Amino acid sequence: MFGIVRPCVDHSCGSVLTAWRAHLCGLCLTLRDHHGQFARMATNYDGLILSVLTEAQDSRPAEQRTAGPCPLRGFRTTDVVSSAERGARLAAVVSLALAAGKIRDHAADGDGMAGRRVSGAPLRHVAASWSVAAARDAESLGFDMTVLTEAVDRQVALEAAAAPSLLQVTEPTETAVAAAFAHTAALAGEPRNAESLREAGRLFGRIAHIIDAVEDLDEDRARGSYNPLVATGTSVAEAGRLCEDALTGLGLAVQDLELRDRHLVEALLVGETRHAVRRAFAERVHPTDPRRKIAAGIVTFLTCGLYRPPWSRYRQGGEKGRCYLSNFGCGACWDGTCDCS
Repeated sequence: MFGIVRPCVDHSCGSVLTAWRAHLCGLCLTLRDHHGQFARMATNYDGLILSVLTEAQDSRPAEQRTAGPCPLRGFRTTDVVSSAERGARLAAVVSLALAAGKIRDHAADGDGMAGRRVSGAPLRHVAASWSVAAARDAESLGFDMTVLTEAVDRQVALEAAAAPSLLQVTEPTETAVAAAFAHTAALAGEPRNAESLREAGRLFGRIAHIIDAVEDLDEDRARGSYNPLVATGTSVAEAGRLCEDALTGLGLAVQDLELRDRHLVEALLVGETRHAVRRAFAERVHPTDPRRKIAAGIVTFLTCGLYRPPWSRYRQGGEKGRCYLSNFGCGACWDGTCDCS
């Protein structure tokens, strides 16, 4: 599974985690029910946002069903979003199309199994069949898949032409995600939300593309592979600024939405996206002066872990995730609160 929106028990409240898992497992089973067992490999953390957005705008909660035991849930049963729900089906269509696009991208770059001439042929065949299946189901939902396919073609052309600007490189992703987000308004019967959703999708697509580039930067440099930051001469600091600006716009776009239930949408699309940005860029901030590390360690110790330096992976966690005493019954710092509210 891939994607940037991944709630963590350290900073997400129980209701958000439960609802998120219902959509995640629902997406996985929708892929299986509509496209076969192997299609579950295309399950995408970010794709499930389409299911969440559709339910949040609809006049009724999404229909759920009880899913059987799964190894990823510790072999527990749970209630998940039904594969008959239009939001889950749209999420499956987009996830399948994205997975097929990634396979084709690896094949074009000569990367991994997909890039091998003979042994990669079955995987390339899977990508082709997924593309056909996604287009077929998209048509039944009234979603125009040409927006996604044209975006993929435009992305390849921009990378080959060495686009001068990072935002030019991210444009196809922005356009594709914007179209998918906007279509949730049509599925839910809330056309007034379409433009705000389009803007939210555009900015979310930009953030996701830039984060992917930042996370792959070191590996791409080592392998000599294409990376948007290197190709456009964009520094990590500038990429971070673009993400922060996009986060602000994303929050405003979400505020403009007319939703039956805002909590999960705001927690995932705003809160978790913010965590993803901080996580991606914090990992690249490492002090060279040992005195800074020592000073930060002392302050962290004296505050019982509530302070964490910018390079700490715990920095974006809630109080419970940061405090040393969180597992020893202290609880006074966070009792009765919900970090994601």
